Amino acid sequence: MNKLLFFLVTCLSSFPVFAQRKTISQRVDSVLRLMTLDEKIGQLNQYSGDWEHTGPITKDGDKQNQIRNGQLGSMLNVMGVEHTREIQKMAMQSRLKIPLLFGQDVIHGFRTTFPIPLGQAASWDLKAIESAERIAATEAAASGIHWSFAPMVDIARDARWGRVMEGSGEDTYLGSLIAAARVKGFQGKGIGNTDAVIACVKHFAAYGAAIGGRDYNSVDMSLNTLWQYYLPPFKAALDAGAGSIMNSFNSLNGIPATANKYLVRNILKDQWKFKGIVVSDWGSVGGIARHGYAADNKEAALAAILAGCDMDMESRCYKDNLAQLVKEGKVNISLVDDAVKRILTKKFELGLFDDPYKFSNTEREAAQKFVPAHIEAARDLAKKSIVLLQNNGKVLPLSKSVGSLALIGPFIKAVRDNLGFWSIEWPDDSSTIITQYDGIKNKVSPATQLLYAKGCNINDRDTSGFAAAVESAKAADVVIMSVGEARDMSGEAKSRSNLHLPGVQQELIKAIVGTGKPVVLLINAGRPLVFSPEMDKANSLLYTWWLGSQAGNAIGDVLFGDYNPAGKLPISFPRTEGQEPIYYNHLNTGHAAASDTIAFYVTGYIDLRNSPKYPFGYGLSYSTFSYSELLLETKEMRKNEQIHISVTVTNTGNFDGEETVQLYIRDMAASIARPVKELKGLQKIFLKKGDSKRVSFVLSEADLKFYNDQLKYVSEPGEFKVFVGTNSDDVKEGSFRLL
Repeated sequence: MNKLLFFLVTCLSSFPVFAQRKTISQRVDSVLRLMTLDEKIGQLNQYSGDWEHTGPITKDGDKQNQIRNGQLGSMLNVMGVEHTREIQKMAMQSRLKIPLLFGQDVIHGFRTTFPIPLGQAASWDLKAIESAERIAATEAAASGIHWSFAPMVDIARDARWGRVMEGSGEDTYLGSLIAAARVKGFQGKGIGNTDAVIACVKHFAAYGAAIGGRDYNSVDMSLNTLWQYYLPPFKAALDAGAGSIMNSFNSLNGIPATANKYLVRNILKDQWKFKGIVVSDWGSVGGIARHGYAADNKEAALAAILAGCDMDMESRCYKDNLAQLVKEGKVNISLVDDAVKRILTKKFELGLFDDPYKFSNTEREAAQKFVPAHIEAARDLAKKSIVLLQNNGKVLPLSKSVGSLALIGPFIKAVRDNLGFWSIEWPDDSSTIITQYDGIKNKVSPATQLLYAKGCNINDRDTSGFAAAVESAKAADVVIMSVGEARDMSGEAKSRSNLHLPGVQQELIKAIVGTGKPVVLLINAGRPLVFSPEMDKANSLLYTWWLGSQAGNAIGDVLFGDYNPAGKLPISFPRTEGQEPIYYNHLNTGHAAASDTIAFYVTGYIDLRNSPKYPFGYGLSYSTFSYSELLLETKEMRKNEQIHISVTVTNTGNFDGEETVQLYIRDMAASIARPVKELKGLQKIFLKKGDSKRVSFVLSEADLKFYNDQLKYVSEPGEFKVFVGTNSDDVKEGSFRLL
């Protein structure tokens, strides 16, 4: 018996390696060895579908033949299991039958539309944000999508930039936490699960600092600023496991990001050891020539592949030039092979080589349409994203038995405007979008009279509706006005030099406020807007962003007190456009800062206060919260130690509610100037009226580190101030020393 057992073990141990399951790396190498140069370059090529979802329409007469010939690695803007299956079948006719990757801009929802990302950031609720991306991934994957071109993690300090709506605002710390949460939501339990998609972190890098807030414009910044403020959210997203990253359109210090070896080859691939796919943004490889960094598309292809861009989205520069560059010896084949390996690896991780149609399941797709739990999650995040900016006279919350309401403004009965920019539209989704009118109607008693008057359009000079609006306001107990910018006024290529309400909306507000009736103002926008004096005269101001398909219900929840608003601004609101860019974590200067009183020989304006209209982290509640003085367990801290800071928060109002407690620090003197405040901690707490809670934070040496003038990440001994409060301006203060 022992001899027989020994014989079997010997046979099994000597069984050929090829009979065992190969690793993904081994399988990738096996495929790579079979590929011709043209087939390799094909994998580095991505086309759009021939219709418009989130990018320009493109037409290629031989596109289908290119797929059948193995000359394409990926497509975007192809949705639905029927369509993805049809195109994947074409790929299966190629010599090596390498499956396609299907990508899509899943920015704030797929079937279910959530608030725009900047609105989500106003919730400061990481679990809710992760849940939103979990749902978006589940719905997208069920529709045949493998790859989401999100999250956008660009730090944005300038509200003139249209794409501010697509990110998480101005702060590096908050932006990093949200970046990681969104990646975890997209990728779930791992790439390859049928309810997960590959996350694509964008735009690498510094796109949010475009000069003048003008989209696609150049960026000029110090490397210290780049490392300190703009790179950390990318690193946080990659640490969370993001499988891909996208180049940005801008040039950085004169070099286009898609051709920037320092960014992609040095930082991303060498220092950070990133092993995923680097994809260009739409046509950004060809854009290298337009920047003036290359003479033509051939030189652009050379610059991009040398810098480390793996996949060319929609410029055809790799397809038309890369083979020749290899043959001429200008591009080492190892660079092409490395790019191909990264793409094939993701296809193997997704399981597409085992089943090319794994994500094209009609039953799963049908099951992900209009899921009640998804709709409820969208409503939950939407109400959490609303920020109460003003509530004079405590007009809010409204009584559900109010006698009459005048509902005025161009957004009261708007439908698709609630979805905002970068939303995916479906032929059958209009009936699922809850308008603000319906959301309010669903809340009030049958006896409440609703008086509707549009008043004006979003962006023209027609005032013919003013008279009817004024009469409705005069006849009502309370007026609810819904104003803002159209959904296509914020987003890509939607920069604005004028951040005021468009059209005659400000004049309409003036007319309605002039009636003397209580006015509640809802502001729909994708960015901070500049407030006119008429807007300030409204009793209550709610910033509602674009809240998605459940906008009406979420607004109704807040207006009538079923949810006590707890949103906090993730970006500073300017008093006027002349302050842009404006952000809380600025540096001091060698002159005193101007106070609220205009003075000379100070750093400030001669005609305006320095402070923003509303500071970063600001947001009111129907309740009020008081903060005790800070308690620091020690006044000194060594580099290998921690310091504990605590504060007692009390709900001093008449409503139960949430409060986001924020912790900031300031390094008082360092080898390089440090910001006046830096967010380093946050906690969302719920308190019943009259209750108190001790909230504790822990700071370690890592929280005190910064990049010095040699780009070394260091901490330095000295005095630190610590601040805890309800926003970046309203804080309690303490201090300690790092030894």
